[in-house]
Amino acid sequence: MDVTGPMPVLYVISDALGETAEFVGRAAAAQFVGIKTRIRRVPYVRDEAHLEEILEEAVAEQAILVYTLVLKGLRDYLERRAAERGLKTVDILGPVIEALSKQTGMEPTHTPNIIHRLDEQYFRKVEAIEFAVKYDDGKDPRGVLYADVVLIGVSRTSKTPLSMYLAHKGLKAANIPLVPEVIPPDELYAISPRKIIGLTLRPELLNQIRTERLKTLGLGASADYANLERIMQELEYARGIMKRIGCPVVDATGKAVEETASIVLEILFKGERNG
Repeated sequence: MDVTGPMPVLYVISDALGETAEFVGRAAAAQFVGIKTRIRRVPYVRDEAHLEEILEEAVAEQAILVYTLVLKGLRDYLERRAAERGLKTVDILGPVIEALSKQTGMEPTHTPNIIHRLDEQYFRKVEAIEFAVKYDDGKDPRGVLYADVVLIGVSRTSKTPLSMYLAHKGLKAANIPLVPEVIPPDELYAISPRKIIGLTLRPELLNQIRTERLKTLGLGASADYANLERIMQELEYARGIMKRIGCPVVDATGKAVEETASIVLEILFKGERNG
């Protein structure tokens, strides 16, 4: 089929990547067989000056403006200035946002590129969780070199649950158990002590926790693992390692994982600011 007249031009304008608007534009153009539509995507439009430049070019081509702008001020500006120039506009997100706002009674955040930010946060969290599992309990000390934070301490000082909690915050956490009979990995001394957090508990509480742990395993409470004297020796050994490294130490006695994590995050934040 022969088609006369100028080639239709769509300007896809967005304060993010513009993928959504471009997809809609191409889907619409596909409905017109035999007409070749040119689509020009203009991403990351964040101010009126940029819009003015686009409008000047659009006038010359009599382009249709298809846009996904979440900043209401920019949407209003584009609509007004396009109308003054006789340009057609299609607001893809605006009507849906308005409908949702009326239905929920909530105001939208008007945050550009928010879906990509959420995607990034999600994938970072998944990656951090996988990291915590892979480098839990000193399985592979090489993880120390790539971790955002390394937790060290004797057995049952909440290293694993704390690692997982921090992973859900997007931090890659490795943890290394400190045992008198096992030399700590060299990797611990190869990274900044500001990335290492020592965990400790009162001996009596550790004794209770380990005793309960042995019961769940069907073992007697008299095992050396839960012996109070042995526990005190382990804690003293761990304190020596932590002092040698020069890392911060957190006493997790009487604290929920969330409380300990809050302290750890504050220490890391201060370390970044002072670094």
